[in-house]
Amino acid sequence: MKPDNANEDGQVTVERHGRVTVVTLDRPAKHNAYTPEMFHQLMAAFDEFARDDDLDVAILTGAGEKSFCTGADLGKTITKLTAGAPRHFADITKRFFSDIYKPIIGAVNGLCVAGGLEILQGTDLRIAVPHAKFGLGEVRWGITPGGGSHVRLPRQIPWAVAMEILLMGRPISAQRAYEVGLVNEIVEPDRLLDRAMEIATTLSSNAPLAVRAAKEIAVRGMQLEMPFELEYYISGAVLRTEDAKEGPRAFTEKRPPVYKGR
Repeated sequence: MKPDNANEDGQVTVERHGRVTVVTLDRPAKHNAYTPEMFHQLMAAFDEFARDDDLDVAILTGAGEKSFCTGADLGKTITKLTAGAPRHFADITKRFFSDIYKPIIGAVNGLCVAGGLEILQGTDLRIAVPHAKFGLGEVRWGITPGGGSHVRLPRQIPWAVAMEILLMGRPISAQRAYEVGLVNEIVEPDRLLDRAMEIATTLSSNAPLAVRAAKEIAVRGMQLEMPFELEYYISGAVLRTEDAKEGPRAFTEKRPPVYKGR
């Protein structure tokens, strides 16, 4: 792990280990909140992973010991979204990895909230450290998750727990995430990447075409395209409201928001 005060501007790093690629969100000083530049680097890294026939498995993690990812940097991205909810951004974020049929392992090294949890929902197997937390706090700040959570989360965990996360905006613990099936395992921090690599090695030892076919059938069988469209249009309408401007402004100014319901 890199020190928590490293790389304030942020980047996405990629390391190759045989047939496994490790992709790291590297902005620990800002809880690995991604900038627009980091977002495009992340998408490029996974595009390359999808195309490279010599890679079987990807591991996605965060730098440092505090956070996996806390989503988009509101100060750098929210003004672009509330200005009109750009379609090209929504097209990418709502599908986090849903068109990649190779297995992706999420190695959650800490706080996993907002866009970080949306990214994690696009992974297939997930392990987490005991101090990890998982949540979608967007409703507290006048916006809604726009990266597929309304579609994926109720399909991945029980309805009532998904609604608790989506509507209350409060995080759940790693233990709770394990109990409801959001993550597969909880491991100590010094074992996180080693365990992820063990799982990746097991996946890579299986027949690659069969593994990819199994994932493709499972993903395409859920028929997510229309639900993703529904999320885009409804979330886009919220992003154009006054409340959607007030919430992030209050967040960056560290004060309680004053909502007007319009």
